[in-house]
Amino acid sequence: MVWLHNLIARYDRAIWIRVIGTILTTFAGFMLRPFLAFYLYDKMDGNLLLAAMVTSLQPLTSIISGYFAGSLSDKYGRKPLMIAALLIESVSMAGYVWAESLFAFAALTILNGVGASLFWPAASAQVTDIVPEEKRSEVFALLHTALNLGAAAGPLIGVALYKINPGIAFGICSLALFIYCLLIAWQVPETLPKEARARAKSSKEESNTSPRFVWSEHKTLFWMALAAVPVSLLYSQVEIILPQHLRTKYDDFLTIFATLLTINGILVVCCQIAIAKFAERFPAHRVILTAYLFLACVGFGYGWAPGMIVLILAETMFTIGEMLYGPQIQKAISVMAPDEFRGRYFAVFGANWGITGTIGPSVGALAFRNFGGAYWFSALSVLLLIGGMYQYRFVKKAIRRTKSTPVSAEEPAISGS
Repeated sequence: MVWLHNLIARYDRAIWIRVIGTILTTFAGFMLRPFLAFYLYDKMDGNLLLAAMVTSLQPLTSIISGYFAGSLSDKYGRKPLMIAALLIESVSMAGYVWAESLFAFAALTILNGVGASLFWPAASAQVTDIVPEEKRSEVFALLHTALNLGAAAGPLIGVALYKINPGIAFGICSLALFIYCLLIAWQVPETLPKEARARAKSSKEESNTSPRFVWSEHKTLFWMALAAVPVSLLYSQVEIILPQHLRTKYDDFLTIFATLLTINGILVVCCQIAIAKFAERFPAHRVILTAYLFLACVGFGYGWAPGMIVLILAETMFTIGEMLYGPQIQKAISVMAPDEFRGRYFAVFGANWGITGTIGPSVGALAFRNFGGAYWFSALSVLLLIGGMYQYRFVKKAIRRTKSTPVSAEEPAISGS
């Protein structure tokens, strides 16, 4: 049991609370993923475009409130924002149990978007606060593993519950979020650095605002966020359009979709830490480009798969791509971010998820209806190839700048892996 003690001692208690809470909430959340789109589709009387528009309200809200959430976490601390976010999300999930009208679904989706936008910038900044740079990609990989533990069993259980009563899954998800909130309130201390807190306090006393974030001084961050859009766009289509594409080809499409999610979760749980450690041997820009190439292959696989074997191969490539991409890109952002702007850096970069989550469902629904799933997923592959080349260039340029000049708050850059 010495290895277990060493493993527990390797990370801060706050990290382990995050791991436990992430497993708890994502297990419940992945119970919803296979059928949430269909649930809304049925509630909207079979109107795919209307269901997609309702779904897009959550990320649209995240875009609008995300930057302010990052600023608030830099000003008031990570813990209050995380607690408030989980409470809001818990209430919104409970509301879905009784929602019937379009207005009710829209309102609850917006509320859920507010909660998500408050949580993730603060949670990611918390990791940067307490984890040394050399361990960050490993910790982000650990959290990604926890995220996918829920995917290993959640989807198939969710399908079974959906056939009984969809309200049960929403209730379980709401309870899981509330328990996670209690764990953070009870066990996780505030991690906002004292220096950043002092600067924020001084700035507040002088001007009643948090330190000023001058957009023109952080151009690299915005270009990296833009180059990340094809990745998050693929994710949005997997959740909304892929089930509809499978529906046109297979009778038991819902079980097939849930099986693909389960395969993804199992592979991440088994391989994420090992792949993250292996990837540390190579420059970050090469690892990230490799991830884009894997994801580009996935689009063609989803679109043209003649059977289950090719779908499983595509899902395997998707999993490898995300295991390479996630920890490396998050580490890059964490190293780039000045102490006083950590929350805002993660919020700004995370806006790429909000953008694609907002426009992705509607654009995907229109493309699927007019061109079919095969051509639409192929187009996504082309976008991923283009985005990967640009992201490679941006990250490589940032690494070179770090090696040749000291990092400054005006033009931060990342260190090589």
